[in-house]
Amino acid sequence: MRAIQVAAFGSPEVLTPVEVPDPVPGAGQVVVGMTVADVIFLDTLLRSGWGQEIFPRELPYVPGGGGAGEVVAVGEGVDPAWVGRRVVVRSSTGYAERVVAGVQEIMAIPDGLDDETAAALVHDGVTALNMDRRGAPEKGEWVLVSAAAGGAGSLLVQLAADAGARVVAAASSDDKLALARGLGAEAGVDYTRPDWVERVREITGGGAALVYDGAGGPVGTAALEAVADGGRFVTYGTSNGFAAPDQEEAARRGIRLVFPLMEGPPDQETVRELLDLALRRAGEGRLRPAVGATYPLERAADAHRALAARTTVGKSLLLVRA
Repeated sequence: MRAIQVAAFGSPEVLTPVEVPDPVPGAGQVVVGMTVADVIFLDTLLRSGWGQEIFPRELPYVPGGGGAGEVVAVGEGVDPAWVGRRVVVRSSTGYAERVVAGVQEIMAIPDGLDDETAAALVHDGVTALNMDRRGAPEKGEWVLVSAAAGGAGSLLVQLAADAGARVVAAASSDDKLALARGLGAEAGVDYTRPDWVERVREITGGGAALVYDGAGGPVGTAALEAVADGGRFVTYGTSNGFAAPDQEEAARRGIRLVFPLMEGPPDQETVRELLDLALRRAGEGRLRPAVGATYPLERAADAHRALAARTTVGKSLLLVRA
């Protein structure tokens, strides 16, 4: 089968199309014939060798973390009725025509929901709903979403707006801000401008009650100043490392800091609950992933380059089987 392999950590050029043997399901496992592979920014970091202590990868490896497709084979102890069903799969690989996964790592795609939409929710849907629970936006309050045109950020804009909050989107281009406004943001700021935090404070009348930091790094660190006294700061971005907000200042101003990534990934039960909720909301038309770029499997390196260059507006996916 066709797959993308990383034989050495490095730049996007290390993403190499290869032919590898078809996987065989073991007991309690299934094989999913992939139609769409999910692509997230974390994939680009792991490819470069970052985060080995948190997300170890043994070379060579097939990158990715799942997507959508159809069950083509089942192992011992798995109900054969799964064969032929469309599913999402959330596993430790994904950039391949077929992936093997535990039956607990798949979930049926609701009728009427296309594979691209379902694949786009495999990670970002879970992340956004997890952050939404942590932040708990309230009707009428100001919420700042940074990296608002990203996979998770664009969903958080929708979730906050659906809760009745007033959303300020922060992103790095006019196209990205236009996308966020189309998803429910009331205002937008370009966080590449030196006065962006001041603009947020001006728009919100002194700061946002809730900030979702999807950027991390210096942008996330600076975003603490955009939080109103007594507010909440939820950070999950890693595009330039983790945010490092001044914890003493936060305590002095009564700001609650939430670092979900420091707690490790959510447990399997929570992941399944949130993924099921994301798929159901999407099926009801209440949650819409903003898919901005699709690439054939062989062009995985182009997808990574675009993400690193911050040129992608919305979600990126690999089309494995048209």
